[in-house]
Amino acid sequence: MALDRTALPIALVIGGGAIEVVRSLQMAGLPCSVVSTPSDSTKYTSKVNSVFYWDWSQPLEAHDEALADRLVAWAHAQAEPPVLFYSSDQALLFASRHRDRLGRGFRFAIPDAELVEAMADKALFATLAERLSLPVPATTILPPDLGAEPPDLSELGYPLIIKPERRDRGWRHISDAAGVKVKALVVSDEARLRAVWPRLAAMGRTLVAQQYVDGPESAIESYHVYADATGEVVAEFTGKKIRTYPVECGFTTALSITEEQDVLHAGRKLVELLDLRGVAKFDFKRAPDGRLLLFEINARTSLWMHPGARAGVNIPAAVYADLTGRPRPALARHPRPVTWVHPKDVLAARDSGVSFPRWAAFAARCQSKAFWSWRDPMPFIGMAMARLRTGDFS
Repeated sequence: MALDRTALPIALVIGGGAIEVVRSLQMAGLPCSVVSTPSDSTKYTSKVNSVFYWDWSQPLEAHDEALADRLVAWAHAQAEPPVLFYSSDQALLFASRHRDRLGRGFRFAIPDAELVEAMADKALFATLAERLSLPVPATTILPPDLGAEPPDLSELGYPLIIKPERRDRGWRHISDAAGVKVKALVVSDEARLRAVWPRLAAMGRTLVAQQYVDGPESAIESYHVYADATGEVVAEFTGKKIRTYPVECGFTTALSITEEQDVLHAGRKLVELLDLRGVAKFDFKRAPDGRLLLFEINARTSLWMHPGARAGVNIPAAVYADLTGRPRPALARHPRPVTWVHPKDVLAARDSGVSFPRWAAFAARCQSKAFWSWRDPMPFIGMAMARLRTGDFS
């Protein structure tokens, strides 16, 4: 018997990149709305109502009480309190810092406020990691007032990586040697540090220097989890990156859903240690000796939700069920192997030495594709048209 969508509370997804969360909710037959960004392809879907646009890349101070009031007013106009999902760090922080106000109109699952702040800020996370003895690579916090001369990072050893305490608009101007935006900069030696330091110092912000863990981006594995209000692990799966663009310290362009027992064990242990509630993603990198080193924790939904749902573990649907008092969906104890691909993976494959015919065959086999759905193709078409208009194919 089909669900009566008109009788179900709306799931509202806020933050950039909402389309992959929306796809997983749609798989469960749940009605969705979004607060999308002006450039977010989610707004093109015919299956979702866009409440309004909001630029989540703006400074967090822009996400003030007025936005929360606007959302709560919308929530009060619905037949039942909507279920709130947040799919970016900015949206997570907004929801956490205004949780009391948003709680007047929405239902949502979110970790403790102090834990959210520590997971969203890499400098605070380094302090948390030290206090709890988390398996994090050696880290040094670089304050914003170090001046024109780079700090002495010889104790960390080279190579190392430098990343922002929080990814936002201020980091968008940082790129690799080819001019492509990266999540972090790999610094091979002191000479390289001196070369990039003027750009970093000019940002005037706290940075994080961390010991580099040898190995390709495909050595990055992750644990994805939903823990309910009692702390019980309700849904979980593991994953592994296949490629990123750029190839080093880039953004995920291809991934696979896995069932790695040591990643599951490490993730469960951290959920218990942190007394976590809600949704989270734990990113590890497998060192050459096999150890799993923790890089970061994201306490929000992400692009992994859709391939995870395809694999049989629909985390957003499980959260929705708990918050609305409905039966939980069937959740696979042993997820199916699923691969996901983003259009930019053609560039990542090219830079990794993979020929276009080989990449095309790989992409065709992927069970989950970013933006794309035969039943709802407009997000992909809208994204492609936007790229053509701007000429941005990087």
